Amino acid sequence: MASPGMDAKEFRKRGKEMVDYIADYLENIQEQRVFPEVEPGYIRKLMPEEAPEDPESWNQIMEDVQTIIMPGVTHWHHPNFHAYFPTANSYAAICGDMLSDAIGGVGFTWASNPACTELEMMMLDWVGRMLKLPNEFLFSAGGKGGGVIQGTASEATLVALLTARNRTVTNNNENKDLLHKMVAYCSDQAHSSVERAGLLAMVKLRSIPSDDERQMRGDALEKAIKEDKANGMIPIFFADSFNFNPHKWMLVNFDCSLMWIRDSSQFVEAFNVDPLYLKHNHQHSIPDYRHWQIPLGRRFRSLKLWFVIRLYGIKGLQDHIRKQVALAKEFSNLVSTDKNFEIVEEVKMGLVCFKLKGDNKVNEQLLENINKDGRIHIVPAMVKDVYVLRFAICATQTSVKDVQFAWTVIHQLATELGQK
Repeated sequence: MASPGMDAKEFRKRGKEMVDYIADYLENIQEQRVFPEVEPGYIRKLMPEEAPEDPESWNQIMEDVQTIIMPGVTHWHHPNFHAYFPTANSYAAICGDMLSDAIGGVGFTWASNPACTELEMMMLDWVGRMLKLPNEFLFSAGGKGGGVIQGTASEATLVALLTARNRTVTNNNENKDLLHKMVAYCSDQAHSSVERAGLLAMVKLRSIPSDDERQMRGDALEKAIKEDKANGMIPIFFADSFNFNPHKWMLVNFDCSLMWIRDSSQFVEAFNVDPLYLKHNHQHSIPDYRHWQIPLGRRFRSLKLWFVIRLYGIKGLQDHIRKQVALAKEFSNLVSTDKNFEIVEEVKMGLVCFKLKGDNKVNEQLLENINKDGRIHIVPAMVKDVYVLRFAICATQTSVKDVQFAWTVIHQLATELGQK
């Protein structure tokens, strides 16, 4: 019988083995089928219903990784994965997460882990300057602005909406009866997480029709606000924040979503619960990030961001993004050479929206055939009731050769579909 757990000696051995396993997996990921051939419930058929009474060996666990876990993995970092969006990955970020896991601190207050709070503050200022955000969003400006690492953009959206809701209640003499009159606004092109934030915050969300370039225009928003005010509604705003995800395009592994705000006191007013055991002598001189988010606990996520920025530098990150934009242009050019296809939207970044000329049904069938074929993986979208195929440049290893291969697969399957 194996001895329970793992001591330092065993960890040194198994940790090195795991590093090798990870490196081998990522170096040879192109040998995997990008999308798994499993059905829902497959794992339950392969595992016992009860947890083991006695400890099992590392070798047994790794055998099960190969036979149980890997067959059901969608390989997001495969060069032929073009679905959804990039999910960043780098050895630098993996090492940062390893150190974070080893430290194992919970940085809900400065006192609970000073380095966790202060490195995060520095990283939000670093990236804020990289993005050329206005100084009032940075800690270094000495005002009320600053930034925080949220888990996802969905969390950041919900935090922003809850903060705006609280500000509206506060500005109306704490009259919570006004909740049913509040209305927030978003583009009809906004991510589904925005709609979900409205549901969770119990705030009506009004969708503003976008123009022919899918942009929400100021005059359309102004018209909606005037209409709502005339009908007794209370528009709520939170235009003083900004959010983006380094865990998509900046080589920082999930999760790492950066959010800046001009006036952080609005966060504190919305989320402040101050039990005695969380108080400390410096709590009014430096942020306690528990007031800036929905959960209490938080991981030391700034470490992986710090590792990545230092090991790549700003130029290295720019080169990575420019390469992926160029690959999207390459795919767009290939699509444009075929009179049977059309590009649906202008290609500006790392995403190409395209379709086979014809109705929605034929494009739905093409997508089904592509994913059933299994050599590449993509997903669809609806643009003004038109069913389109989305081709995203996702993996860091994706090359011109991979993009050309993907187009060959799509063209072949489209040709076969046209012959039926």
